[in-house]
Amino acid sequence: AEAGFECPDLPQMRQFRWQRLVDHIVERDWAGILLFDPLNIRYATDTTHMQLWNTHNPFRAVLLTADGHMVLWEYGGLAYLSDHNPLVKEVRTGASFFYFATGDRTEEKAELFAHQVNDLLRERAGGNRKLGVDKIQIAGLRALEALGIEVEEGEELTERARTVKGPDEIKAMRCAMYACEQSIAEMRIVCEPGVTENDVWAELHKSNIRRGGEWIETRILSSGPRTNPWFQECGPRIIKNNEIVAWDTDLIGCYGMCADISRSWFIGDGVPTNEQMRLHAVAHEHIMTNMEMVKPGVTFEELTFGGHMLDDEFLDLKYGSKFHGVGLCDEWPAIKYPQDHAERAYPGVLEAGMMLCVEAYVGVVGGKEGIKLEDQILVTETGFENLTKCPFDPKLLS
Repeated sequence: AEAGFECPDLPQMRQFRWQRLVDHIVERDWAGILLFDPLNIRYATDTTHMQLWNTHNPFRAVLLTADGHMVLWEYGGLAYLSDHNPLVKEVRTGASFFYFATGDRTEEKAELFAHQVNDLLRERAGGNRKLGVDKIQIAGLRALEALGIEVEEGEELTERARTVKGPDEIKAMRCAMYACEQSIAEMRIVCEPGVTENDVWAELHKSNIRRGGEWIETRILSSGPRTNPWFQECGPRIIKNNEIVAWDTDLIGCYGMCADISRSWFIGDGVPTNEQMRLHAVAHEHIMTNMEMVKPGVTFEELTFGGHMLDDEFLDLKYGSKFHGVGLCDEWPAIKYPQDHAERAYPGVLEAGMMLCVEAYVGVVGGKEGIKLEDQILVTETGFENLTKCPFDPKLLS
C-alpha cells in the first residue's frame, strides 16, 4: 500500500481461478481434472506445502470435478493448511505413490488412490469417464486406466486456463514486480568489482524472501567472459573492474507470482567499450520494438515474423524464445524466432489479460561478453502495458 499498489482480493482471485478451471473442464466435456504439479495445485487451491520438495516428490494432488467440487490430498491429511480457502471441500491423504515413499508397495498405493478418484468420479460425474491429468507417476496412470478411466492431457487445460489473468491476479503481479525490483536495487548495491557472482545472487535471494517471495527458479547470473554464451549459472568467479554482469531473475515472489526480469550492468569505475554499448543497444532496440506489436488478436506467427530482426552475427546465440507467457512461472505460450518456426512454433492468438515476457540475448560467437535484457508486459484491451520499471544501465544506454 505504501508503494501505491492495491493488494489483491484473495478470495476473489481464488474464485476467478476456480471458475477458469471449471469452465475449461466443462468446455471439454470431461468429468474433471486431476492435478499433481504443485503450481497447478497452487492455481486451483491457493495452497502451498513444501513447494520445491513437492516438485520431485509428488505427495499432493487435487481433483476438481465439472460441478466445481474440489478435493485436496494433503501431506498427512493436514486440513488446516487449506482452511483459508472454502473452495476446497474435502482434504484427504493417500496421493503418495513415488518410490521413496512407497518402495515396493508403489503399485498397491497407486491402486488405492485410483479407487478414491474413481469413487469420487462416480459420485460427482455419473457415467462420464474422461479425466484430465497433468502429471502423474506411471503406476498411478496405469491404475486409473485399469479402472476404465479415460485419461486426457490435463496440462493443456491448465496452461490455457492460467494464461488469462483476472483483475486480482494482475494486482498480485504488480505487487510481485515491485517487490522484485526493490530486491534488484539491493542486489545492485553489492554488485561491485571484487565480490563473487554468488555474493551478488545471494542478495537477490535474501531480499526476495524478506519481501514474502518464495524461491528463484534458476541461478542465471554471470560476469565478464561467462556472459557469452548465455545460460552459465553463477559461481565463485570474482567480478572484475569494467565488466558486464548479466542476470535473469526467474523469481517466484509474493503471492506466488513470477517476476521475470533481465538486465545487464556495467560494473566498474571506467566507461563501457564501444562493443559493450553496441550489444546493449541492439538488445534494447529488440525488446522495445517487439513489445510494440503486442495487442489482442495478434497471432503468434505475426509476433515471430514481425518486429525487430537480429542481424546474422547474433543468430547462433539468440535466446530460445522471442516472447513467453508468465504467471505463476514461465507459462504457455513460447513464441519462437523465425529461424525456429518450422521446427518449434505452434499457432495461437493474444488475448487481453495475458502476460508476456519479451526477451533478447545479444552476443557473437567467440565474443568477449554478451547482453541479456527482458521486460514483463500485460496485454490490455487496446495494446499492452509494460509492468517493468527496473532501469536499464545508464552507462550502457548512453
